[in-house]
Amino acid sequence: MVLHNPNNWHWVDKNCVEWSKSYFSDKLVGVSVKSDNASVNISSLDSLTGDVDVNQRKGKVISLFDVKLVLGFKGEVEGGEESEVSGSITIPEVAYDTEQDEYVFHISLTAETKEKQPVKELIRAQLIPVLRQKLARFGPDLIETHGKDIQHPVNENRSVFTSSAQSNQGISVGGATVNGLGSTESKSSSSAAYNTTTLRLDPVFQTSANELYKTFLEPARVAAWTRSPPVKFDNKEGGEFSLFGGNVSGKFVKLVEDKSIEMQWRLRDWKPQHFANLNILFDQGNSETKALVNWTGVPIGQEDVTRQNFEEYYVKSIKLTFGFGAVF
Repeated sequence: MVLHNPNNWHWVDKNCVEWSKSYFSDKLVGVSVKSDNASVNISSLDSLTGDVDVNQRKGKVISLFDVKLVLGFKGEVEGGEESEVSGSITIPEVAYDTEQDEYVFHISLTAETKEKQPVKELIRAQLIPVLRQKLARFGPDLIETHGKDIQHPVNENRSVFTSSAQSNQGISVGGATVNGLGSTESKSSSSAAYNTTTLRLDPVFQTSANELYKTFLEPARVAAWTRSPPVKFDNKEGGEFSLFGGNVSGKFVKLVEDKSIEMQWRLRDWKPQHFANLNILFDQGNSETKALVNWTGVPIGQEDVTRQNFEEYYVKSIKLTFGFGAVF
């Protein structure tokens, strides 16, 4: 069932935790390997905790996930006094930005003894490489399975802007060129005024003000939590920035180290030349930092879009990328 979302323009989010449990049970349980003196197989998915979401906005589908898996296994050692072996494999992080060779596996044997060690060695040598390959398929399979549930096909869109974003091809529309990311480069300089309002958020991060300030401003860190190098990022007062393929852009107005970031800030589909003023104050406590996020000049009707984008692409992504707190 496709959710109601004309032209795939609005933010749509789908929680896929339950599907993920079924997915990993299907793909991992039953996987087995064998050597000359031992054998082992994944017998159960004991737990899956964390977040799995597929999101759609302006014709683009992305996934954000970060889960912890605990797998049960059973094995056998041939010719040993304790032939039957059981235990668990904990994978503390399966995340959207984890590379195949970065997965970590903690192996625990029930009542571990020297006689059971061949099973542990077999897991390390043969089972873990198989698990790495299967875990690496999760992200692509997640998008393939659930992307169609939250996005209409390109040929059903009546919006050339959204269709362009989906097909990643440039389209010329009435004197404006729309690139593959859905941005518009218009020959017109028209920027009719909006009726505007204010907006405030106060997310909490489990880190220091210094670390959080650097996370918003250091190019390498920005590239990590935006999942791609910025289109433009001049991190000084008066410097311009363009993130998420140009979906967010602006200019830094005032930077006070570890204290605040003030900027002109806009979403791509706002009227040309219209910027809101965005001020982020870093309020450090004993073990956490609250980011007091304040906008003025947000177009009326864009409050929810602005809030949702910032919470998802800034707050949640930063927490998942750097471990700065739980996401909900």
